[in-house]
Order: sequence, then C-alpha cells, then structure tokens
Amino acid sequence: MDMNFNQHISGQFNADLEAIRNHMMGMGGLVERQVANAIDAICSGDTSSADDIIRREDEVDKMEVNIDQECTQILVRRQPAASDLRMVLAVSRVVRDLERIGDEACKIAIHALEVADKGRSEICQQAIRYMGQEVTKMISGALDAFARHDVDGAIEVVRNDKLVDNQYAAALRELMTYMMEDPRSISQGINILWILRAIERIGDHARNISEQVIYLVSGEDVRHSSLTEMEEQAQKD
Repeated sequence: MDMNFNQHISGQFNADLEAIRNHMMGMGGLVERQVANAIDAICSGDTSSADDIIRREDEVDKMEVNIDQECTQILVRRQPAASDLRMVLAVSRVVRDLERIGDEACKIAIHALEVADKGRSEICQQAIRYMGQEVTKMISGALDAFARHDVDGAIEVVRNDKLVDNQYAAALRELMTYMMEDPRSISQGINILWILRAIERIGDHARNISEQVIYLVSGEDVRHSSLTEMEEQAQKD
C-alpha cells in the first residue's frame, strides 16, 4: 500500500478520534452550564432560566445520539486497538453520563419552578448551594481530567463525591426535621427532596466520568472499585 495513502488513513483516523473527543467536551460544557443555571434558579429564586434549561434537554439528548453514532462508525470502519479503542469506548460511556446529568439538571429546573409557584422556600438552601457548587466543580474537574489524561485529577473528583454524599445525608436529616415540625412544609419539602436527590445523582455521574479517565489511561475498569482501590491502582501506574 502506498505510504502516502497509509499516512492519509492514519491522519483521518486521528482526526476522527479528536472529533469525538471535542464533541464530548462540547456536550460536557453545555451540561455543566445547565447544572450551574439550575442551581442558581433554585438558590436565587430567579427562575427565568428554568424554561431554557428544560427546553435544551432535547439538545443534550441529540448530542448523545450523534456522538454515539460517531463512536460506532469508528469501531466499524477503523477497528481500533489498545489505547485508541479505550478512547472510543470511554467517550461513548462518558456521553451517557453527560446525558443523565442533563436529565438531572432538567429535574432541578422543573422543581425550582414548582417551589417558586408555592412561594420562596429557605428549606435546605445552604445545603443545596454547597452541593450544587461542588457537583458543578466535579463535572468541570472530571472533564478536565479526561482532556489531560490526569488520573490524580480524576481521583480528586471521586473524593469530592464522598463529601457530596455526606452533605446529602445531612441535608435529608434537616429536611425530615422541617417536615415533622411543620406539616405545612411537606409539599415544598418534597420538591426540595427531589432537588437534593438530583444534585447527589449529578455527583455520581461526575464520579463515573472520572472512572473512565482511569480506564482510558491504565486500561483498568474501576467502575465498581472503592476510592482506596483507585488510589492503589494510580500508584501502580
């Protein structure tokens, strides 16, 4: 086979890999903004952005489908091996989690509208603000770690997920106390419960993205591993 043709094929393959990575990062940037705007809507009481968040969920869904199709085409046409195969599989898995983050941002926006309709609520506002800021940083950190092939950065996101889980548990206790002490708060409390749950799930999905960074770099599937096991794997690498 002609050397120039080989180089062309290789160059096109690298361009295809770069394209799916860039498209994934673009999708990540959108869902990160969706989450930040949804958190701001519930914390500020200004729900003007909520309708836009809900409307753009379809855009996130279409991104997932398109990127997944690109990944499938690469697998069929290029039959990648080793690290190239890991890149395609990791991107395909990450966009699935990004789509779910978009779903959770939409849920927060919907419940923010319901909270606003019933009057401003101060229930668990501090917890929502803290958790919201943390999971937004986790999304950014996970995507940055993916772009940089940074295992240490990915593990830091996993550590932060533990902090969010702890805050979530504390917020649930606070919420239950509110609702037991004042039955009139139950209706609002249920909306707050779903918001807290959505934020906690966003943290889980950011952790999942970080796990794909470790897979991408080392080839180790750590999806059901503990933080300690991930740290040990990083030391081996």
